[in-house]
Amino acid sequence: MKHLKILFVSALLCVGLALESEAQEVGIRFGNFSGNNVAVDGVFALGDFSRIHANVSFGGGGVGIDALWHPLFRPVGNSDFNWYAGFGPSLFLGDPFSLGAAGEVGIEYAIADVPITIGADWRPVFVIVEDTRFTGDGFGFNIRWRFQ
Repeated sequence: MKHLKILFVSALLCVGLALESEAQEVGIRFGNFSGNNVAVDGVFALGDFSRIHANVSFGGGGVGIDALWHPLFRPVGNSDFNWYAGFGPSLFLGDPFSLGAAGEVGIEYAIADVPITIGADWRPVFVIVEDTRFTGDGFGFNIRWRFQ
């Protein structure tokens, strides 16, 4: 029951932030990260070429929270494809607790006729707190709705 309340509040927060901001996206991320494999996924623009990519994931015995800053967000040529790279904190609230720094490199496609963006990324994490380690198996697939 506690996880359902956290999921509901997180989803409301992501939708509320998306509606209050410019050119935002909210959706789902599938993949291996923060001990979980499905997350509420959101992108919040900071300008034309910078943004925040945040996830809240549930399962695996806890809640995972990632908030990555993409200082690099550029189109690939003259297409609807974009590539991005960034970094930020990665937190897992569960047993065992973990706190680390994550990187992210990915590519996405904004479907022109429908306000949907699909993408794939790689998210390596260097865990600093509770157990120091490096994990490089954080591959993900994103499906997001664009608010414009």
